[in-house]
Amino acid sequence: MIRATSEVSTATTDVVVVGFGAAGTSAAITAREQGAEVIALDRANGGGATAISGGIIYAGAGTSVQRQAGVADTVDQMLAYLRLEVGDAVSPQTLERFVRTSPEMIDWLQRHGVPFDASLCPYKTSFPNNRYYLYHSGSENAGAFSSRTPPVQRGHRVKGKGTSGKQLYAPLARSARALGVDFRPHTKVTALLQDSSGRVTGVEARTMQHAPRHIRRAYAAMAALSTKPGVYYPPLRQAMDRRLAALERRYARPVRIVARQGVIVCAGGFIANTDWRERHAPDFVHGLPLGTSGDDGSGIALAQDMGAVTAHMDNVSAWRFITPPSAFLSSIVVDDKGQRIIDESRYGAALGRAMVTNHGGKGWILADANLMAQAKRQLLTQTLWFQRAQAAALMFADAVHGPTLADVARGAGVDPEAWRRPSKRTMPPSTRGQRIPSASRRTFAAASSGGRSP
Repeated sequence: MIRATSEVSTATTDVVVVGFGAAGTSAAITAREQGAEVIALDRANGGGATAISGGIIYAGAGTSVQRQAGVADTVDQMLAYLRLEVGDAVSPQTLERFVRTSPEMIDWLQRHGVPFDASLCPYKTSFPNNRYYLYHSGSENAGAFSSRTPPVQRGHRVKGKGTSGKQLYAPLARSARALGVDFRPHTKVTALLQDSSGRVTGVEARTMQHAPRHIRRAYAAMAALSTKPGVYYPPLRQAMDRRLAALERRYARPVRIVARQGVIVCAGGFIANTDWRERHAPDFVHGLPLGTSGDDGSGIALAQDMGAVTAHMDNVSAWRFITPPSAFLSSIVVDDKGQRIIDESRYGAALGRAMVTNHGGKGWILADANLMAQAKRQLLTQTLWFQRAQAAALMFADAVHGPTLADVARGAGVDPEAWRRPSKRTMPPSTRGQRIPSASRRTFAAASSGGRSP
């Protein structure tokens, strides 16, 4: 129950959840299922980066969806792959718990209305089109991994047209509200409360809940625009965020919420915080931030104020997918010196990170005429609109063509000698019999696969 004071409204509950995306809704639902009263807060409309994401859940070890699709997967297989992929990012105990409870996670999501589909994608892609919903979403079929453990499809795309994140968030939000979670949007947490022993006892926040109705509607509309399409057009996001801040200064009121059992912070990362990126990951400041304005590190800062320790703050997921079209798995990705950047069948974030950290943030896809023709045909069958636009820009606007690799190199502003025989000079033990461009091919193309940062 809320009681008014002269300045601050105060409420009491069992659990406060800060952030209401996939993690926040899941935490709120779980707390309610265990009998706790829950107040969930979100600085925007709810959904966070989840709602504008692709809606991909990485799961395996024999999920119900995998079994329905006829995919054989085990705990040992999934663990073997993730130990290679994850390294020391999490403890061995956490990783094993994630793997062993993976089938249960999919079942739990389905019980709360999240839809999945067992249609297997027959080609390697960053994100399957609307015909397929179970696919190789990581580096499972790359050489260094497939030689150690069978390549298994574990990317569970939530069923829905386009980017499926909204079909992940919306059912969870509905389930949370149906269970009695008190969701309060447009409420920004500014501090955690502690008692004399240091225990976290609640939050302080500023909320727009008491603003006039037309102001709240305007705030919600601008927050939605900031999130998407603002994620693709930063000037729009910046304009909306300035207006949101002005409304907050005028209408936001302080609120204190006491939590009898605890506070769960699910407030995202810091990709929208330029200062933090410059401090922790300076190589990645030039990329397009994928997320929401709420991904400004404020949740991390709340925990740091309580003495929490951070790690891996330099680990940015920088995407440079070359598939779709899947034909480019048979290309070679090199830098200006002719050095092969990475196994081309690796996950796009692995390619992006290698390109930024080791190759100056720029690479080239080398392909012959036959491969380019195959890639062009696949544009219509393997892509959604946003993938088609990106691939078309890569293949047409940013491509250099010529009868020989030397001609292409000169057109790209690269020393022809560097690209004379890049494949045989630099190719490490590899992957699946990839085709190597040779001077006997009729025509070559080099497509630029990045700027300073992907």
